[in-house]
Formats: sequence, structure tokens, C-alpha cells
Amino acid sequence: MATGFVARQSMRMRAALSVSRSASARMSTASATVAPKTLPSLSMQGKVCMVTGAARGLGYEFCRAFISSGCTSLAVVDLKEEEARSAAAELKTFAQTSGDVDPNSLNIIGIECDVSSEQNVQKAYGEIMSAFGRIDSVVASAGIVENYTAFDYPYDRIKKLYDINVHGSFFTAREAARNMIPNGGGSIVLVASMSANIVNIPQPQTPYNASKAAVKHMASSLAVEWAKEGVRVNVLSPGYMLTKLTRTILSHNQELKKTWESLTPMGKMGDPEDLAGAIVFLSSDASKFMTGSEIRVDGGYCCT
Repeated sequence: MATGFVARQSMRMRAALSVSRSASARMSTASATVAPKTLPSLSMQGKVCMVTGAARGLGYEFCRAFISSGCTSLAVVDLKEEEARSAAAELKTFAQTSGDVDPNSLNIIGIECDVSSEQNVQKAYGEIMSAFGRIDSVVASAGIVENYTAFDYPYDRIKKLYDINVHGSFFTAREAARNMIPNGGGSIVLVASMSANIVNIPQPQTPYNASKAAVKHMASSLAVEWAKEGVRVNVLSPGYMLTKLTRTILSHNQELKKTWESLTPMGKMGDPEDLAGAIVFLSSDASKFMTGSEIRVDGGYCCT
């Protein structure tokens, strides 16, 4: 009797083990064939987006990140109309070739705008509202940097830098909020820099650093002012990024590149694509209870 009982128990255990292995095999096969899912709110699908300084550099990369995250309604804003429209055409091709996008759903437009002019910014938003009827996510990415010592910095260059970096960010944010509030709110991201928190060396750039510190605090102030209106304002602060422009500059100054890399704990400069996750997070509903905050993407530079 005992021997028969043990035999039956052994058969049951073998059968259970066989079922378990079969289930594990099915799960393994399924995990190999089913794509992982991201959080639904980490998406720009259905949102109307605008990026300034978008014809090249980081602004262009932000546009690509939005498109890769489902955005099909996008305003590409830059100083020269021809460059803005050319970038919009390139981004439309990128959208059509990078995934399952219905070409008929794409509406990517290029708009000319000098962000240092309040009237120009208002005109650009007028075109966006005429084209889309609303605006959900705005990135103020237009900006310039120059390197002069404080004693040598020409006044007209200082004024131009502040007009673009500071006044341009303010005009862009203010007009965004004017158009967002009647439709329930939206997200504004001001692009500052790690230079808002540290002093870059060895290059002298005091007005630039001060302008980015102003942008950072501007975002905090606007965030508080518009919080109950449903408009969120946050800051993205990149570190040293290998854009096409910086690659060109550093190709003639390898010692400067080595210095920047040695001062960055990760020991390297960032690629523009490294900002994609942060810009989508700040612009999407994934950060819907986040305002007045800064995300630094600098390879640890500001920690030292």
C-alpha cells in the first residue's frame, strides 16, 4: 500500500513539473516576441507641440523625440523661415520612416520667428493656433552662447544674448500660457543649462551663465504664478552635448574637449539623444504633478 501511494505521488509530481516547464516555456516565448510596454502617460500622442530653435541642434532633437513618442502635430519654429520649413520637411520624412504613422495624420509646419521680438512671438502663436486650434506642449530651446572675457564683452553682443536667451524665453512662455489657459492648461519647458548652477571653465562666458540662471528662476516663478491655471513650467538643463555645432568647434580644439570630458564624472560628453527621455517626461502627462522643477542631464558635472 505504501509503495503504491509513493508511486502515485511521484507520478503527480512529475506531471506537475511537466506542466510548470511547459508554462515557463510559453512565458519565455511570449516575452521574446511581445514588445515591452511603456507607461501610457509617457506619450506625446494627440498633443500639439511647439519647439523654438528647432531647425538644428538640441531643438531639432527635441522634435525628433516628440515624433518618436507619438506626436503628429508639431510646429518647428526658428529664426529663418526657409530653415524652419526645411527642418519641418525633414522631420515629416523621419516620422513616415520611423514607425507606424499615417501620413495623412501628420501636420508638421515650419514657422519663422525671432523670439527676441514680442510681436514676432505673438505672430508665431497666431499661426500655430490657426493651424491646430490649440497648443499643449511648448519647449523654449532658442538660445546663443559666446565666449568673451567680462572686460572684453561688447555691449551689443551682451544685449543680443539677453534678448534671445532671457527675453525670448519669457515671451515664448507667456504667449504659450495665454493660449493654453483657455483650453485647460499645458506644459512649458524652458531650456536652461548646467551653467545656471555652476561656472564653466576654462572658457569665459559670464553673461551666458547669468542668462541661464535667469531662465531657471524664471521657470520657478512662472510655475507658481500659473499653477492653478493648469500650466506647468519646468526646466531642462543640459551639460556638454555633442551637437553638430560643438563637434565642429571641438574638431579644431581637442584640448578643450579633453578638459570638458575630464571635468565630467562620466568622462565623456553627452549625445543630443540623451535628452530625449527627459524632454518627453517633462512635456507629457507623466510629469503632471511636477512644476517649477529642474532636470539636469550633465553626466554628473554639477555634483563635483
